[in-house]
Amino acid sequence: MNAPTPTRGSWGRVEFYTSFFLLAVLATVIGMRLGFESVWRLPTLDLDLSVVALALVLASFWLARHSRRWRLAIIAFASATQLVPMVVREPVLLVPLLGALIPVAILVGCLVALSKKGGNGRPPQSP
Repeated sequence: MNAPTPTRGSWGRVEFYTSFFLLAVLATVIGMRLGFESVWRLPTLDLDLSVVALALVLASFWLARHSRRWRLAIIAFASATQLVPMVVREPVLLVPLLGALIPVAILVGCLVALSKKGGNGRPPQSP
């Protein structure tokens, strides 16, 4: 009837699998972008940054498997190498990116609230 209470380390596993899934998505996106480079020429800076980002993302599956700080830093770097040069060239792209931050901020807020919720997974009940 009653499910066992989740351990405190379960949020660590959520972050672990989420960050590895995000790294896989980043590797796929960057790899596809580099794959289409022969069709649509990338500027040299974009090409160099994408190659470095792809190498870091692929290496992070082994090198950063035990370090949350390294995984998050590689995710931030790889995302920035894809977004910043594009927005610098076309500033109008900043508008949809800022719009996309709204659901991301809501999701992060919910995850932070859930991670701070203690006890057995039930909300506190008032008398």
